[in-house]
Amino acid sequence: MPTHSTIGIPRGPRRAFLRDSANGFGLVALSALAAEADEQSPTSGPLAAKPPHFRPRAKRVIFLCMQGGPSHLDTFDHKPKLAADSGKPAPAAAGRGGRTALLAPRWKFAKRGKSGLWISSLFDEVARHADKLCVINSMATDLPAHPQAFAQLHTGATQFIRPSLGAWTLYGLGTENQNLPGFIVINPPIAAARTFGSAFLPAVYQATRVGGTLLPRFAARRSGGGSSAAVANIESPLLDRAAQRSQLDLVQQLNAAQLGVEGGTSPATEGVIESYELAFRMQDEVPTVMDITGESRATLDRYGVEGDGTDAFGRQCLMARRLVEAGVRFVQVTHGNWDHHFNLGTALEATARQVDRPIAGLLGDLADRGLLDDTLVIWGGEFGRTPHGQGADGRDHNNKGFSLWMAGGGVKGGMAYGATDDYGYEAVDRRMHIHDWHATLLHLLGLDHERLTYPYAGRDFRLTDVHGSVAREIIS
Repeated sequence: MPTHSTIGIPRGPRRAFLRDSANGFGLVALSALAAEADEQSPTSGPLAAKPPHFRPRAKRVIFLCMQGGPSHLDTFDHKPKLAADSGKPAPAAAGRGGRTALLAPRWKFAKRGKSGLWISSLFDEVARHADKLCVINSMATDLPAHPQAFAQLHTGATQFIRPSLGAWTLYGLGTENQNLPGFIVINPPIAAARTFGSAFLPAVYQATRVGGTLLPRFAARRSGGGSSAAVANIESPLLDRAAQRSQLDLVQQLNAAQLGVEGGTSPATEGVIESYELAFRMQDEVPTVMDITGESRATLDRYGVEGDGTDAFGRQCLMARRLVEAGVRFVQVTHGNWDHHFNLGTALEATARQVDRPIAGLLGDLADRGLLDDTLVIWGGEFGRTPHGQGADGRDHNNKGFSLWMAGGGVKGGMAYGATDDYGYEAVDRRMHIHDWHATLLHLLGLDHERLTYPYAGRDFRLTDVHGSVAREIIS
């Protein structure tokens, strides 16, 4: 298990600070420690970069999360037999025998790139990067319900509150830039508290969220086509920097006194102390990193910024590149509206169009900047869709077999891994459960999923619980 101090103040000075707090000198002591910390590069504390268990293939992650369950059968899982048997009764093994009919994909599949990966026309732009993609066509999760499947995708658990994938990554590796959060979620869904929280890990490992009411700020226009965005409340409208520091010193004195009452170790209180210090440091760097007005017109066009339908997600993908380039460890960009129970023929095409060009732009931009080799890019949702139709033009949930792809970060490009049956109902070859995918992802980051543990409630917890096998075949 990685070891680290749980507060930005080293343990020796912390004890002295707690003693001084009891004597009424905590504010002076904390100010001195803050000044000392500003002069030194951070080598301790929960967010400091930590060595992995073994040589990593990836140093950072961009997770493009398609919330709602994209149809694998219309995107990355080519099923000629489904097309040939469209309209026939669904097999009894699917639990729908005789009650509904098989539904062929509406879009043509073609072999793409030198590798010949099958990709549908919904992703013509992404298909130009086919030789970078490792498409996993044998994904599986436990339940076909959105809340449970979405939670398992992010935390490995369907029922209990557990730390998210990004929180585990940050806990295991720390971050490369102490002035930025190590885990950022752009456009978080409603279930953010559960899927992006730190649960029993210290609070400093939870995600910083950029989205919701902030999203209109991504669309702010200027003559050069750029935009400005900010994390909520990053700047104080009432206090200057010096006054904020004095205010924070007082708050931290009270926090440290509380920590003393708790015996000097409390993950919750220590997380609050570190989070407040991080928030103060963020004021210097976050506005610069999140300002895309300096990007070239060619770069903005590449991502589809100011394009019809691609503007919002294009800006978010560009922001993700800027964040990982600045040292953020884990960035998630969430895109919704993939729950196509009806109106599949038009709604899925519109949804795919919103993300196709921005994702292709991100992959090309990362590659051109030399970042893709050690940045793991992931695309996928919480489950797939059924081969049988739901009504005349829709598909129901399918948790037994679906597709997800990864690129860069040490995975083999131009590879299709695993397979579902002839109709796409269930993974039948090299099935990859969410636990296996989590184990593989951590392995790419240089972390052994069985060793990355945290003691809580009398036992050591891990992301994969007591499950998970690394899919070594996909590792380059």
